[in-house]
Order: sequence, then structure tokens, then C-alpha cells
Amino acid sequence: MKDFSHLDDQQKPSVVNVSSKKITHRKATAKAVVQLPEHIFSKLQDANFNTAKGSVFQTAIIAGIMAAKKTGDLIPLCHPIGMENCSINIDFNDFNEIEIFCTAEVEAKTGIEMEALIGASLAALTIYDMCKAMSHDIVIKEIKLMEKTGGKNDFKRS
Repeated sequence: MKDFSHLDDQQKPSVVNVSSKKITHRKATAKAVVQLPEHIFSKLQDANFNTAKGSVFQTAIIAGIMAAKKTGDLIPLCHPIGMENCSINIDFNDFNEIEIFCTAEVEAKTGIEMEALIGASLAALTIYDMCKAMSHDIVIKEIKLMEKTGGKNDFKRS
């Protein structure tokens, strides 16, 4: 069994020491799912996903990327890293839900999965914000890591 990574030998919060790690190419993809009430979903489709506040999806993409860039400032023990790439794709699934995929990349000593998770999360929250005037019955159903490569352990959700 592994221990918590952000506790020192005295069980106090600690930043993980990555000074002896090698720089590798790291890539992670995270997914968020937003469930909208049918009337909001239909209205957004009819309006080509534009509102008086602007394009819902384009705004969510920009918000997600901006948030991913600030991950080290948002999560207290997360290393600030110079993220080198971030993309967000938004689509629908068969249940009329919005799926957001955020992929982030970096050449670094430590991972990029938190940046991908933050990017997907903030894109989902932006969609909520832009649609909440029509209903608060919007659910961000899940936020999860789908895949990561380049660190000590690769991961892929099946």
C-alpha cells in the first residue's frame, strides 16, 4: 500500500520533493460531464450554443485553459509547472450530456494530471455559470482522470 504523497515523515503537509526526478514528456487527459435539463439543452442547441453572455463552449474552453495554467496557484501543494500545451474539446454523449475533455502536456519532473483535471473542471463550471439563469438544476456529474503518461506510472481508464 502506498502512502499519501503530500505528508512528510512527521505527517505534516509537504510539497513532494522532485529534485532527483528526471525530466520526461508528460501528458494527461481529464473528463468532466455536465448534465443539463432538457429545456436548457434544447434552447442551447437552437441558439447554436450562444447566449447573451457569448458562446458557451468557446467561453468554457478559454476558462478551462486559463485555469489549467494557474493550477499551481489553486492547489496548495501542487508544483507550479510551465505547461506547454493545453486543449479542451467539448462534445455531447448519447444521453444529451456535455462531455469536456482537457488534455495538457509538459516536459517536466512532475505530472500534469492536476492541470488537466482543473481545466476540465473550470470549463464545466463555466458552462454552469452561463446557463444557471435558466435553471439551477444543472449537474456536474463527474470529473475524472482518463489517461496520463510520462511519469513513474502510466494510467489509462478503460
